Amino acid sequence: MTQKEKMHSCKLYYPSDEELMKQQMLCLEKLYDFNATRPLEQAKRTQLLKEMFAEIGDGCYIEPPLHSNWGGHHVHFGKNVYANFNLTLVDDTHIYVGDNTMIGPNVVIATAGHPILPKLRERAMQYNAPVHIGKNCWIGAGVIIVPGITIGDNTVVGAGSIVTKDIPDNVIAVGNPCKVLREINEHDKEYYFKDNRIDLSDL
Repeated sequence: MTQKEKMHSCKLYYPSDEELMKQQMLCLEKLYDFNATRPLEQAKRTQLLKEMFAEIGDGCYIEPPLHSNWGGHHVHFGKNVYANFNLTLVDDTHIYVGDNTMIGPNVVIATAGHPILPKLRERAMQYNAPVHIGKNCWIGAGVIIVPGITIGDNTVVGAGSIVTKDIPDNVIAVGNPCKVLREINEHDKEYYFKDNRIDLSDL
């Protein structure tokens, strides 16, 4: 099995492999170009993201700066995904984000881990596990998502949470470690924030 095959199989491998490093540097060149775009260069940003990402749907928008180990090369975004400033994608293997998901500023989505045994870390070994985020989620500011996590559809992850276990559909989850606070319920159909009632007639 090659280092590249191990990279996407949750096996220990050497990320400093010469061939992998060559490919990674080319991806980072495009990431540099994306982060160097000016605010009015929206069409250029859109085109670069199509070149950078494994998949990116229509209507996606990412605020620079974007940080990414592989420049989005292993990232799959659905349609209408929004990501605020300083998104960090540790995309050494695949990251999947569903349609209409919103990602707050300073979020980290990591697929890469390092073995606990010190002797293996001395050899700079690594393993990767994919992350899946569902459709229509809201990932709050400063959230950290560790390797191998799945977050269900329609779920809200509160600001500052550290997600170390899978989170189901249709819940609000918060904390360190992140835990389910409650299900999305009837109250949420009437109020959008504290005691502020939803009034769609104003829209």
